[in-house]
Amino acid sequence: MTPRVAIIGAGFGGLCMAIRLERAGIRSYTIFEKAGGLGGTWRDNSYPGAGCDIPSHLYSYSFEKYASWTRRYPEQPEILGYLEHCADKYDVRRKIRFSTEVTDATFDGSRWQLTASGTTEAFDVLVMAVGQLNRPRLPDIPGMDDFAGTSFHSSRWDHSQDLTGRRVAVIGSGSSAAQLIPPVARQAERLEVFQRTPNWVIPKPDATFNAAVRLAFRFVPGLQRAYREYIYRYAEATLYPALARGWSEDLLRRRALNHLRDQVKDPELRARLTPDYPPGCKRVVIDSRFYPALTRPNVDVVTDKIVRITEKGVQTTESVHEADTIVYATGFRSTEFLAPMRVTGRDGVDLATRWAGGAEAYLGIAAPGFPNMFLLYGPNTNLGHNSIIYMIECQVNHIMNCLPHLSDGRRLEVRPEVMDAWRRRLDEAMGRMVWGDGCRSWYKTADGRVTNNWPGTTMLYRRLTAKPPRAAYREV
Repeated sequence: MTPRVAIIGAGFGGLCMAIRLERAGIRSYTIFEKAGGLGGTWRDNSYPGAGCDIPSHLYSYSFEKYASWTRRYPEQPEILGYLEHCADKYDVRRKIRFSTEVTDATFDGSRWQLTASGTTEAFDVLVMAVGQLNRPRLPDIPGMDDFAGTSFHSSRWDHSQDLTGRRVAVIGSGSSAAQLIPPVARQAERLEVFQRTPNWVIPKPDATFNAAVRLAFRFVPGLQRAYREYIYRYAEATLYPALARGWSEDLLRRRALNHLRDQVKDPELRARLTPDYPPGCKRVVIDSRFYPALTRPNVDVVTDKIVRITEKGVQTTESVHEADTIVYATGFRSTEFLAPMRVTGRDGVDLATRWAGGAEAYLGIAAPGFPNMFLLYGPNTNLGHNSIIYMIECQVNHIMNCLPHLSDGRRLEVRPEVMDAWRRRLDEAMGRMVWGDGCRSWYKTADGRVTNNWPGTTMLYRRLTAKPPRAAYREV
């Protein structure tokens, strides 16, 4: 009997899982999506300038290469359009239950009982595809409710607000802030950027693909595949060693410092924008418009500590900065995997309790005590140097290899000793990476444990996930 599969989330991961099931002739699946549309983070993050810092031909499924990209680095509307295209082409949209949030998932000893919108339904296999960057993180600043103007998180952009001629405060200076600040700076009368810690920034070699190039990608045999392979190999060979404290670490540092020197002539501002931690410890910002926006006469970078939000604006240790609009570009609750969903495994084990010290899973995919449950973009599978879509496809391939062992009501869970060995291997590898050095980032928990990033090459991850899975699991 073919297992009945529940997929939670209709972003890149959930759609990839559904498409692979469809292509394998397995149609006994349902996708639960809490929002009214598909796309995940690319549906939510529609702020001005939103886009991807991975080239478009790599930030796409290997089985749907899509010759219609118009830019080297895709912007949000085009990425969302690509996902819509894939959902329609592979006919998986019909399997999505929109506006249906799963609040509880409980293993009853034989199947998973999912509660959504007040009803409970049973499934044999549970695939969690909720991602790492779906719950906005608002800062813990006193007085946020006192502000008399308009405020919102960058991933919940209020498009009804016209920022033309407004005084805008942006709290945060990471990747999202770097993208939204240039267009906002062109609109606002005054823009103040509140920076806690400067980021390493390298240029973004963006460009448009003209009609001739797009035609070549479509009709020249092997061109798109070769271009994609080149991008992938370059990232593995050049960017990964910088994160592993290898030969290119100093090259990355020099490239970032040269970019800062070339685009910011004011030495005082340049000093405020120079990090004091190794490049790669936090996610490197890839953008060529960020620094020029910060040098505009109507823009100021504020590094004084924020004390509170007042009715009129942002109060720092030095003064009150009046504003009409506050944008919180403060990231996501990235280490709280699967929250706020309540997940209960075998023998009543609560997953949140199990992960109280930090989320972990074998290959980032499976956890002991949670039979027939798999994660996509789970713990320690995020990348700082290459395309997460590659990792998701590796994970989906692993799950597809597990499915033949799950027919006729069989249940598998990863062996505890395999998880223990995996944890030791991760800890050893993590000690070689730059993420543990002197910085706060969304990669790690409050006590400094890196729960989000993968410390190896993507080629290694592909080899590990491609191994026959049965030896790592036991039947329960």
